[in-house]
Amino acid sequence: MSHIAVERNRRRQMNEHLKVLRSMTPCFYIKRGDQASIIGGVIEFIKEMQLVLELLESKKRRRSISPSPGPSPKPVLGPSTPQSEHSIVVHENIKELGASCNSPVADVEAKISGSNVVLRTVSRRIPGQVVKIITLLENLCLEILHLNISSMEDTVLYSFVIKIGLECQLSVEELAIEVQKTFSHN
Repeated sequence: MSHIAVERNRRRQMNEHLKVLRSMTPCFYIKRGDQASIIGGVIEFIKEMQLVLELLESKKRRRSISPSPGPSPKPVLGPSTPQSEHSIVVHENIKELGASCNSPVADVEAKISGSNVVLRTVSRRIPGQVVKIITLLENLCLEILHLNISSMEDTVLYSFVIKIGLECQLSVEELAIEVQKTFSHN
């Protein structure tokens, strides 16, 4: 009899926690009212909030690098911008290999994740920029599996999942540099 009471209490607590999660999550993330849908919706919402946090941190980092008096910074980088303005940082871990190429205009990060590359860029909103990046990736014969776009005010985060083909001869460092160049040719 006590096992039944313990199980009933566990289900009651689980239902209460699910109600709290559902109330804290915007309704469009949760498609149905079942437990799996609620948990799946919360996971998607948390992932989106993580992207927004990254976007805000990058925006803060860019502002500290190149503060501007106006509300919407418009740094100009021409095709003749020296390569030394880009800082390349290579991160190596057991599970991931990545590179980032940052400038006052944009932060670009490429990481290998399994058999794919996760490419993220953070910059001010530039009309047509996502098309430039997609064109570059297609010209490099890379297949885009997923694209997520998050924006806040004048800052935008593009997050690509790219399939790595066997014929791909490009390193993550070279990919980050090539994507950074698309921001230089406005």
